[in-house]
Amino acid sequence: MNIVADENIPAVADAFGPLGTVTLVNGRNLTAAQVRDADILLVRSVTRIDAGLLDGSRVRFVGSATIGFDHVDREYLAARGIGFATAPGSNATSAAEYVISALLVLAQRQGQPLAGRSVGIIGCGNVGSRVRTRLAALGMHCCINDPPRQAEGVADSYVDLATALACDVVTLHVPLTRTGAHPTFHLLDAAALAQLRSGAVLVNTARGAAVDNAALEARLDRRGSPDVVLDVWEGEPDIRLSLLDRVALGTPHIAGYSLDGKLRGTQMIHAAVCAFLGKAPEWDVSQVLPEAAVLHLQGGDGCPVEAMVRDAVTGCYDVRADDARLRLIRTLEPAARAAYFDRLRKEYPVRREFAATPLQADGLTPSQARALSGAGFTVRVSGD
Repeated sequence: MNIVADENIPAVADAFGPLGTVTLVNGRNLTAAQVRDADILLVRSVTRIDAGLLDGSRVRFVGSATIGFDHVDREYLAARGIGFATAPGSNATSAAEYVISALLVLAQRQGQPLAGRSVGIIGCGNVGSRVRTRLAALGMHCCINDPPRQAEGVADSYVDLATALACDVVTLHVPLTRTGAHPTFHLLDAAALAQLRSGAVLVNTARGAAVDNAALEARLDRRGSPDVVLDVWEGEPDIRLSLLDRVALGTPHIAGYSLDGKLRGTQMIHAAVCAFLGKAPEWDVSQVLPEAAVLHLQGGDGCPVEAMVRDAVTGCYDVRADDARLRLIRTLEPAARAAYFDRLRKEYPVRREFAATPLQADGLTPSQARALSGAGFTVRVSGD
């Protein structure tokens, strides 16, 4: 069996080697010739799956190690009888932790704590629900805008888009859709962006085109602009450097790039391929995940809860490091910038999820322990 796989899917050769011959390829530049003799195709969101790539091939199954599927022509696959699976929720925890890190960093810059502030969470699925849990644990008031879930009858206290945009913080967690009852392409257009208040924070870790990047840049050039955190960009990997210059934090589409999340994605598509082939999966992420170092904290009444959580979060994952690496793109010749953006993703350093980073804490107050646990950490009290 021939398996063609994106070289940036972690541990893909180890996981799928027992099932067949694995050929690693550059997913962004994948060609029809490279997949013509493949039985199984494994990709990420950088590869467009459609007739142009698969016509004339013998591909029987496509697995995408991602939570989204806007890069896949699912109608084409269904019509051809080609099996398909994604990895829903695989990196949701990692993406939520990115949001927490970014908001805590900006709160410190602004000199205004997150507790007591409002956050409009646009999209409350796998990622948005995790963001909600963690921000609520930090004392934020969460407003949920999710028309598809509301239309499906999922019980919650929903608000309209205008109400979400009026919050102190607005964070997007939507798939990219261009049709249907609730399309998200340019969901935040010029009119929506105009509703963001001065001093508000906008975070986009969903899809670049969920926000009109040209309109966003224009909004940031006006008085009373919000602080913006962008992990996703229209036109990746050729991003607008003029927009990067204007955002508070900018990163190269790595919000979901914890090692835990990436390997979870590999395991999910491995299980899907095994089910398709009628085999029992034998590979597990526990075989390759390294042990995380313990993070030590000192608690007590003299340490504000949010400051302690920020220390723990940035000790585990500090978004400022990714921001600094991306901004080095300015030092490169224009022709080298897109490749640099992709290289930052391919060579991303090991990052573990909060729950995999045990905290050894001394003198924690009950409120500190609750906040750390709510943020996703496993807390060990000294002496345990």
